[in-house]
Amino acid sequence: MVAPSNGMRTRVIEVALSILTALLWTTPILAQGVGAIKGRVVLSGKSPGNMVIRIGVDPMCSKANTGKQVVQERVAADAQGGLANVFVKLQGAFPQTPVPSQPVVIDQRGCLYAPRVVGVRVGQTVLIKNSDPFLHNVHSSSKANSSFNVGQPSAGAVFEFKPRSEETMLKLGCELHRWMTAYMGIVSHPYFAVSGPAGVFEITKVPVGTHTIQAWHELYGLLSTTVTVKPGMTSTVDFTYKSVERKDAK
Repeated sequence: MVAPSNGMRTRVIEVALSILTALLWTTPILAQGVGAIKGRVVLSGKSPGNMVIRIGVDPMCSKANTGKQVVQERVAADAQGGLANVFVKLQGAFPQTPVPSQPVVIDQRGCLYAPRVVGVRVGQTVLIKNSDPFLHNVHSSSKANSSFNVGQPSAGAVFEFKPRSEETMLKLGCELHRWMTAYMGIVSHPYFAVSGPAGVFEITKVPVGTHTIQAWHELYGLLSTTVTVKPGMTSTVDFTYKSVERKDAK
């Protein structure tokens, strides 16, 4: 049997040290871990209903919605009170993560914005497009530095921008069709969601620890609570709004 040379022994020691160093660096990260948050947003009490939009004031909007009754869907609640279009986010500062390369898309179709509420990262591309064969203009009401007012004269027009700072919430409107409304939650981290048709939301890959979590609804305003996230576990958080308009709603 041939004894290992000094060079071979040195190489083995170097490899062993590199493995040990890697373990020492990654163990705290693995120990820290991530978890998830699931929840539901509920409206307690009688839903106020939604106002019918007088879509016929613009014959082209009326034609685009032939046979439909179009409502201003401020309160998208189901029969069980599940409330959609609620923007939910964690509060606080978090380590930087890559900004998604996939853009957030808001469409103007049938003289309405879709979706009505979205979340977007600071620095992420937002595409606002016009699918109607007539003029819209997209006008943001920003309290930060995301102000713009852009005309889109026909189908296929696309406006692109990247928000540079956080804002809850950035409101979009159309000066030609005053009922057109959408809201954009702009956040510097990925820990946010928008509640779906049954009021359900989920935020994944959340750092462990105790966090403040906030919900926003355009009519009912802000709610907040705390949630503790444990490694590999899913924590549950529910929000309940009372059917009374809040002063802090936009």
